[in-house]
Amino acid sequence: MIGIIDYGMGNLMSVQKAFEKLGFKAKLLKNLQDLKDINAMVLPGVGAFEDAIDSLKSLGWIEVINDVVKSGMPFLGICLGMQLLFEESFEGGHHEGLGLIKGSVRRFEPKQKNLKVPHMGWNSVKKTGDSRLLANIPDNTDFYFVHSYYCDPKEDATIGTTDYDNVFTSCVEKDNVFGVQFHPEKSSRFGLEILKNFGEMAG
Repeated sequence: MIGIIDYGMGNLMSVQKAFEKLGFKAKLLKNLQDLKDINAMVLPGVGAFEDAIDSLKSLGWIEVINDVVKSGMPFLGICLGMQLLFEESFEGGHHEGLGLIKGSVRRFEPKQKNLKVPHMGWNSVKKTGDSRLLANIPDNTDFYFVHSYYCDPKEDATIGTTDYDNVFTSCVEKDNVFGVQFHPEKSSRFGLEILKNFGEMAG
């Protein structure tokens, strides 16, 4: 069973339905009592970093997430969920993240005047190495992005990059922790393939 953390940030139903379409059992985790029978966990998210981390703290998810990751259970962050994996964000000040991946989250400052913030729409992901999450995904496949901030890792966790004025990290993988900056649930066939790869890790 794949558990999707419901902490009030984002459209969780579309992620759940995408997994179910692929034949996986998935449920929304509204409280800590819902953790029974979960063997993989997803942290989606849309909105502001500070609001998201505050919500995770107030609902008691921070310790659970750390325990889940330490146990070796597959853990996937999507969009804002990927940003929350990092140590810190500079969105609206300075805020501490989950610290599962070393590095920070920074705002796009495009030098090209035709590039707008947020970065919105389809853009390609260049694979930068072997990855379980991106298995069977062709290099330079397009995925759907909506974000104003990007992740800047300080360790070797990048498995995919995207070019928007500058090249930034759009996919990460570190042991059992995975993250994608784009929305796989809105990214057609190959977005579903990524969710399938993750679901299969859950066994």
